[in-house]
Amino acid sequence: MPRISPFSRLGAGRPGGARNAVMALWACVAGSLLLAACATSGERAIPAIGSISPQLRLESVAAVSGPDELTVMTMNIAHARRDGFHQLFQSTTTAIDNLNAIGALLSQQAPDIVALQEADGPSFWSGDFNHVAYLAETGAFAHHVRGEHVRGPRLSYGTALLSDKQLRDPLSVTFEPGLSPLPKGFVVSSIQWPGAPGLQVDVVSLHLDPFNPSLRHNQAVELITTLRARGFPVILMGDFNTDWQDEGSVLRMTAETLRLKAYQPHNAQLQTFPALGKRLDWILVSEHFEFLSHETLPAGLSDHRGVIARLKLAAPLPRPL
Repeated sequence: MPRISPFSRLGAGRPGGARNAVMALWACVAGSLLLAACATSGERAIPAIGSISPQLRLESVAAVSGPDELTVMTMNIAHARRDGFHQLFQSTTTAIDNLNAIGALLSQQAPDIVALQEADGPSFWSGDFNHVAYLAETGAFAHHVRGEHVRGPRLSYGTALLSDKQLRDPLSVTFEPGLSPLPKGFVVSSIQWPGAPGLQVDVVSLHLDPFNPSLRHNQAVELITTLRARGFPVILMGDFNTDWQDEGSVLRMTAETLRLKAYQPHNAQLQTFPALGKRLDWILVSEHFEFLSHETLPAGLSDHRGVIARLKLAAPLPRPL
């Protein structure tokens, strides 16, 4: 049953009630985010890896990647609100419907690993259930891990990974928030490259600050330091909140520093954030890998468009990191 509208709880039907309801809702959001920022600022944690026993994936799913290939995808799922104004203004039923639509896309595209941003744990504003675990089950991903970068009373969200490969050595990093009201971070976990037992790879889901270029730079430095210390080849995916062409782009700086490559970085047609006409969502890979394909997915399931790529090992493999 759909939950009661928050407006009715706050007296939206009384004179001036609608305005008061909006003010109260935003005060609630602001207060929750403030509490969350205090709880998670600069946190480094080892998150639990969730596992399910999924139904057998369709033959078409298994056939997308070759035996020594990997299909990866990234998507900012916007708290399951599609492109709505805010998740507070929708029912639990609508959130579930929106997640089901994302799950259908995952089944259709059949990635081996998915990086999610703005992915909710149990939160008052989006149905009080774990969206990451729900999508893992819907898409028949055997493993999932969630980086909790915002935590407060009945509020939890961050970045996440869904995988049909075994996840190992997970780490969740919440950046110092600086002057930003919205804590961001990344979650990383390693996998074994299919068909190459000795090759361990770090897969990352990242979300950088949307407002402050200087803060994004500091966040990128922390990301680079962490990944260098882990020492594995990298598949870095996420919402960078900056384009390759932007002045002082931390996306470009990160790629150059970690020796990562992007697919056609100067291609202006590969926009992922329609509202600004920019390419904010990226897949960057170490020199160990090559792009076999790269696609920006249709709009409509979020304010961001998903990105999917099929990867293979480079030949010959480059020197160690």
